[in-house]
Amino acid sequence: MSNRTQSLLHQPLILPCGVTLKNRIAKSAMSDSLGDGKGNPSDDQIKLYERWATGGLALSIIGEVQGTPHFAEKPGNLVLNDQSDFAYLRKLAQAGATNDAHLWPQLGHAGAMADAPISSPKGPSRLDLPGLKCDALSLDEIHALPAEFAHTANLAKQLGFGGVELHAAHGFLLNQFLSPLFNKREDAYGGSLQNRMRLLLEVISAVRDSVGPDFPVGIKLNATDQLEGGFAEDESLEVIAALDKTTIDLIDVSGGTYFPGAASSSDRAGSGAYFLDFAERARAKTNIPLMVTGGFKTLGQAKSAIAEGKADLVGLARALVVDPELPSFWLSDQRDEPQFPRFKNPPEGGVTAWYTMQVTRIARGEDALEPDDLDEAIAAYEARDEVRREVWNSHFSGISRAT
Repeated sequence: MSNRTQSLLHQPLILPCGVTLKNRIAKSAMSDSLGDGKGNPSDDQIKLYERWATGGLALSIIGEVQGTPHFAEKPGNLVLNDQSDFAYLRKLAQAGATNDAHLWPQLGHAGAMADAPISSPKGPSRLDLPGLKCDALSLDEIHALPAEFAHTANLAKQLGFGGVELHAAHGFLLNQFLSPLFNKREDAYGGSLQNRMRLLLEVISAVRDSVGPDFPVGIKLNATDQLEGGFAEDESLEVIAALDKTTIDLIDVSGGTYFPGAASSSDRAGSGAYFLDFAERARAKTNIPLMVTGGFKTLGQAKSAIAEGKADLVGLARALVVDPELPSFWLSDQRDEPQFPRFKNPPEGGVTAWYTMQVTRIARGEDALEPDDLDEAIAAYEARDEVRREVWNSHFSGISRAT
């Protein structure tokens, strides 16, 4: 079985649009927080994606690339629009294509979860909860969103990126419309699941019309919000059945939300991939290739997911932060399990801060952080964001906040 499953990790994946990914290992989207504070890539970010590409993976996805500066998740996000630094974005696209890898921006819109110091948070509905306050998008603002996503996707194509992924997971805008936790609307975009998925399908259609038939368009979709009253597995399966009738090239299955009170999927305990059982159910609903993200900790788990047909592509995130060259070792049947740090009673958000600062060290070729460096990492993470918020607000202050 070992030789067969090893060969499956090596096996190219041909997407419905005709583009080929060279193997079955991908870096899933993370908010690497390495933009320059003006929405442009930094030298560190360019080096980071070149290093990951050199490490042997087939696909990297850049988390949370915004179409406008007004609904960003963090001041380290990229902004891809007509005012962006195209020269630096082309450098990033080229670096991420090293070693025949693909680099896709994840087209994001934080909506209700936008970083308030640099944004005006707006979601499907007005919410006033502890830890979450936002206004509601107007119908005109909603109607403008498909064209915005389509323009951003077209720019990505022009700049040399290998594809795009639409972010409809983790409590960001397209997931907010799907989720009853966020979506209390009573018009054509709320209520029934058919209405709640309307915006997502409109965005997919507009993006495909903009980029043409031969450019990869993926989607990251929650299997579940993992919170009572949220977007649940049976609804997600219905969305996947609807996606099967579209021209989507890859469905990246994940889960969890940043709605107040929800636990982070990436921080939860477990010995294996989180959403493989759901992916097996999804397989009956679609022939679109499935990528499963979250919880892969060993080579054996990755091999089994492909061999059993539950996933076509294995999405790794934190594993590639602790071991950037892991794909090359897994493809040669070595280094079964990366060494993940263990933290004692980390504060909320602390582990994310540690991994984010470790990403910066990878980009700079610096020594790895130790788990005992957690407090230092949190302080550096927060201080960097405060500086970049000032840069962001100064840089984008004269730009209209229309969606």
